[in-house]
Amino acid sequence: MKLLRKITILAFVTVLVLSCEIKDGENLNGATTDSVAQGITRGALKETISGVLAAMRTQLATQIDGQSVAGREYWRIQSSDPRWTADLLTATLDDNSFYTTNPYAARYANIKNVNILLEGLRNTTADFTPEEIASARGFANTIKAHELLMVLNRQYQNGIRVDVNNPKDLGPFVTYEEGLAAIAELLSGAITDLKEGGSSFPFSIPSGFDTLRPKEDREPGSTVVVGPVDFMKFVYGLAARVAVYQGDYVTANNFLQNSFLDPTDALSAGAYMTFSLTGADVANPLFFALNATVANARIAHPSFIADAEMNDTRLGKVVFRRKNNKETNMLEPNPLTQDNLTGQYDVFVYTSNTASVPIMKNEELLLLSAEVHHITNPTVAVAAINVVRTAANLPPYTGDTNPEALVTEILKQRRYSLFAEGHRWIDMRRFNRLADLPIDRDGDRIIMQFPTPANENN
Repeated sequence: MKLLRKITILAFVTVLVLSCEIKDGENLNGATTDSVAQGITRGALKETISGVLAAMRTQLATQIDGQSVAGREYWRIQSSDPRWTADLLTATLDDNSFYTTNPYAARYANIKNVNILLEGLRNTTADFTPEEIASARGFANTIKAHELLMVLNRQYQNGIRVDVNNPKDLGPFVTYEEGLAAIAELLSGAITDLKEGGSSFPFSIPSGFDTLRPKEDREPGSTVVVGPVDFMKFVYGLAARVAVYQGDYVTANNFLQNSFLDPTDALSAGAYMTFSLTGADVANPLFFALNATVANARIAHPSFIADAEMNDTRLGKVVFRRKNNKETNMLEPNPLTQDNLTGQYDVFVYTSNTASVPIMKNEELLLLSAEVHHITNPTVAVAAINVVRTAANLPPYTGDTNPEALVTEILKQRRYSLFAEGHRWIDMRRFNRLADLPIDRDGDRIIMQFPTPANENN
């Protein structure tokens, strides 16, 4: 329990240091843990929400890298730290290593931030309306649910703590199934609050959520901002993801009907983490320039290219490595080799250090829809699959429509549509197909979960 108790002390450092599209002139040093918990003001609410959103990005690269390496989406090459190509590929994980403790601590630090924010809302004497309190609470609990899910996705059957409100008396570890149920309950409460939240939030919503607005409100010059009704569509989407993880396709389908799922909208529409190089903000940690060296690189697993269908435009997420031959002045292949692993393609999902990272997008919702219908209504499932295939310049699906064949197709589309977003390993585990992931070297193995940090066992 030592780790989570330390998080209590450090949690609000993240809120005070990081920004999330903070407007000029706002003082991030105005809010403190005590002042927020004792009763949050309008100004402190804006700053704290900004900090909570910013803190979602803390240790993002380690989180995504760990899951992507585990799912054999790419290799994380770092010559100064061979654990990426040793521990994670051989399934000899250390319970006190950075890939275990850092994402875990970061997510719980932000959960603590949210808990303090919620306490401040309960204790506030500021001039908030009941609708404003409800909308802020719904927003905060959505972020809390997301962060808990990020922990649970890694810990799996090791379980997680859901109740961490009192650092001196932390709640017990709960099972994977209990964790999903608790997260689903948080999201259900958030939906109820947002329904009562009126037409606008008492704080600013960053641009990463802009495409949650109806298409007609995204026209150039529109002054319409994301409000509780729009944000609720994202909450329904997140709740659908959780219900799918639970295997509850009926509930998931109901949630999807109320989400931002739209087969006529851009597949990229959704909710994103944003980055910038201004002020106290941070750059996208998942960006590496092309032809990166062994010092720091993300190299696409060769099977991602080999298994792709011809003309799939999603192969643009990786780029063939080339270098200029100074003698011939011709470009030639530039493969990267480290620890008996050789790859020829750089991961290039994020093409700049300010590119946004999806939290959830329409493309995922379509494939969740395909999954919820793959047993009871394969025609609907294939229609959703074909929206994704058509967008990727592929012909319609013509394979078998029995459940097993459709799962194989859905997993394939999720592999390419959600590449390098941390889903592949979770998806293969959900369908008991981890054994289908490639093994690259003698002695390599596939991990099922990350260990509970050592300090949590003391």
